[in-house]
Amino acid sequence: MAALYEGCTLCELVPDQTVKSSGIQGIEQERGSDHIIVTNSTRSVTLYKVSDQKPLGSWTIKQGQTLSCPAVFNTQTGEYVAVTDNKVVRIWKEEDVLLDKAYKATVSSDIWRVHCSHGGQPVVLFHSGAVRLLESLLSAPQQPIEEVLAEEETMRWSTNIVAEMQQFLIFATEQKGNHFLYLQRLNPNSLQKYQLEKEKPGLSPLSFSASYRNKHICLLYLYPNGQLYQSLVPVQGGLVAEEGAQALPLPRNLLLGLPVGEGVLEAASAMALDEAHVAVVGVPHPSAGASKDFLCIWNTNFQTLQAGKEMAGKLYGQLWCYSNKVFIPHGRTLSVIPFECPKSSLASALGKLRNAKTEEGKAPVCVPSWNNILHGEIAQPKTVETRKTRTPRKTQTAPTLTVDQVLELIKTAPVDEVQKEVEGLLSRADLKDLQPSVGQLAAALVSRSLTDPVFYSSSTLVQLVHTRCLCHSICPDLVVLALEKKDYFLCQLCLQFLPDIPEAITCACLKAFISIPDEDAEKMSLEPESVSFMELLISREPGKLGLQNGFGPTSLQEDRSDDASKQDKQKPPTPQEQICPVGLHKAVLLNEILQTAYSDTFLLPHLKDFASQQVVLFLQYLQFLYLKYSQNTFPQMHGIRSPSLTQIMDWVCLVLDAHFTVLVMTPEAKGLLLNLHKFVKLQVKLVSELGKIESSFKELNKLNLKKDAGQYSIEVIELF
Repeated sequence: MAALYEGCTLCELVPDQTVKSSGIQGIEQERGSDHIIVTNSTRSVTLYKVSDQKPLGSWTIKQGQTLSCPAVFNTQTGEYVAVTDNKVVRIWKEEDVLLDKAYKATVSSDIWRVHCSHGGQPVVLFHSGAVRLLESLLSAPQQPIEEVLAEEETMRWSTNIVAEMQQFLIFATEQKGNHFLYLQRLNPNSLQKYQLEKEKPGLSPLSFSASYRNKHICLLYLYPNGQLYQSLVPVQGGLVAEEGAQALPLPRNLLLGLPVGEGVLEAASAMALDEAHVAVVGVPHPSAGASKDFLCIWNTNFQTLQAGKEMAGKLYGQLWCYSNKVFIPHGRTLSVIPFECPKSSLASALGKLRNAKTEEGKAPVCVPSWNNILHGEIAQPKTVETRKTRTPRKTQTAPTLTVDQVLELIKTAPVDEVQKEVEGLLSRADLKDLQPSVGQLAAALVSRSLTDPVFYSSSTLVQLVHTRCLCHSICPDLVVLALEKKDYFLCQLCLQFLPDIPEAITCACLKAFISIPDEDAEKMSLEPESVSFMELLISREPGKLGLQNGFGPTSLQEDRSDDASKQDKQKPPTPQEQICPVGLHKAVLLNEILQTAYSDTFLLPHLKDFASQQVVLFLQYLQFLYLKYSQNTFPQMHGIRSPSLTQIMDWVCLVLDAHFTVLVMTPEAKGLLLNLHKFVKLQVKLVSELGKIESSFKELNKLNLKKDAGQYSIEVIELF
């Protein structure tokens, strides 16, 4: 049976002033299943990593310009493509900062959309119905664009599909109440026009979606009266539609008759998830009255509702689906909701599918009589229970409580009983919908712990976090509760396993960790692997420094300021700098902060709230880590959770940006600032040298080297 799991918030929205639009033009998949591109209706394109719910990059156009269509990612070239002001095509890479300085070309006709399927070439669809490959269009941007659509015929929807080694562009149009579908084949180039059957007068499709199935394009379209139709368009053959030729009729069949509540649907859409399941948004739940703020999954084979989730805030009738995740804007939030659609059967569609293992355990076994075997007597086989399935009737244990029963138990039961029942619930092999259940349990435990000072079950919360089914947006008070109870082991696990911790909570944890007395920190029980890493790091004696990661005695001397004395130049890092400024367990907690995902923009304001003593101590620890990482004697800890050198340097720069003025005025921070400035300078120098090496490698690739150089050869390669 299909299921919708507990979702998370990807980003906040800025709806338009009429609140009729979510402010999102489109969502496209990027290089992999965990990256998406969100284009808003105003001026920005943002790249997100879904699992972290964090932006990886954002690009904005100038004031006065508008994004005409959603940006796409060209997997063949690793570039982004967008259109501004209807006619300006812009192309840029992830490392580009300003779109205005990126490549742009102005074309001769208004563009409707740019489409790019994974593995296919970008295709440009014009408002006139003409189609061009992006590469062909950019070779002559001012080339004339033909008129394919008839007079007063306008675009309504479009998509593209790669199937059977071909690329297909599908778009729907409307002309005076009539609706048409075009199927454009690329390589070889052909176009076919179809006309959709008319619905009741005045009703136009609210949404379209298309998928490839069994050598057909499967088109789904939803009408305001709740009728969801399906039409199959063959991909084989196809003739070029002559100008003025009659459109072919497109047969349809009614797939679902959805409830509409009062009136008709206004902001709704439907999308096929697989051959038997459809996701629908903005349609009332059959058992929830007239409210239309629902996301539902329907089984089209058996006409049954499989899963439903009420969404907070207004729905805008927008829905995207990538990699078993639904992206849905509602209210002022863009949410990501994982789903599962197992193979459908009548039993699963009705929710009556039983566990085969439990049925197997109850089956009786027929055993023939010994008299029949030894003496040939005719006797009826005896039906007995096998030893494996026999259960003493008087000692049968009570069944494990359901999720709802455990939730009720949490409200009043003591800690021991709650801990026992939650543990039993999580250990059940047939527990369905683990993710939403874990979120509900954690929220209930945290809610009672905040209101009842006597009640707190640390081990139960730790167990729930260990399931990796929690995120901060499901239970936003979990880390706050852990800090309030000074449960730093739970804080450590939350930082490890919750992917969407806000920057404000990260800074609250950092401030709490720095403020812990070392004596109290050493009494804590923390994650063993991270403690072992720090024990190894601290126990290493200061050894000979090499040229690891851009830092060593030679570079240290070369990069001293001009006004430093010769005696200072010859002085290596002092032993004091090689001693960890904090205790072992406090260092372990600080390492978790360094490895937490964040956005610079949101983190900096919260970092400015720290006292100067806290900032100096944190920078001293970062300096200690940098020096340890730069030693030849420090082994590479592959497979062990530990901060990287890049993360250390990023935090150095962040803290300096937030507190530079205060640190300059603090006398005890002078030497620390000089060292940190030197570290950053060396890293910049290292990156610069790596850039030169990269250029050299690119030149090597351009050379026509001999493929067969024999068993041994010496060749001189001139790079420049």
